[in-house]
Amino acid sequence: AMAAKPRLRGVVFDMDGTLTVPVIDFPAMYRSVLGEEEYRRARSENPSGIDILHLIEKWSVDEKKKAYDIIEDFEKNGMDRLQIMPGAVQLCQFLDSRNIRRGLITRNAKRAVDLFHERFGVIFSPALSREFRPYKPDPAPLLHICSVWGVHPNEVMMIGDSPKDDVACGKRAGAFSCLLDETGRYDEVEFKPDYRVSSLVEIHSILENHFNIT
Repeated sequence: AMAAKPRLRGVVFDMDGTLTVPVIDFPAMYRSVLGEEEYRRARSENPSGIDILHLIEKWSVDEKKKAYDIIEDFEKNGMDRLQIMPGAVQLCQFLDSRNIRRGLITRNAKRAVDLFHERFGVIFSPALSREFRPYKPDPAPLLHICSVWGVHPNEVMMIGDSPKDDVACGKRAGAFSCLLDETGRYDEVEFKPDYRVSSLVEIHSILENHFNIT
């Protein structure tokens, strides 16, 4: 007998690079926050990517404030060029048509989430920004959304473009994970996603073929 397909009741999205076209120059931002020398050291110690929020967590109050000001400047400039990812609106309409809830977890600031909701009129709830602690890759934000929805993590899928943040968060929470890898740049990753797509458009068929979404 065929195994029953798992039931899917909610999808949680990352924002930057997943729901929105990536516009922030992260290497430039990290350089500005850390300085060239510290940036190089951090890169060599973290080949899978720098976790800037984690790094500045240990700094003094003044240093931290300076770092956040720089990050927010980069984010503000990015917000002016905010574009929704191709296929995002259609995917949300598809989820709505199946009564599948949608949430959002980002390490960006709340005002970026508010602007996204306002500009594109596609609402995610709950939508957790970096003001919610601890942030990804900790599973806490995803588990929080599951509890708000009253569903089990194994009835939820986390979709994002970062193996170390989004896939790790999904895995640690016990949810399904889908990596959006537009350019095929991730071959060996520590946290293996359950599914991998090169565009949001491919997600419809994954949901229809692998899950019970009626």
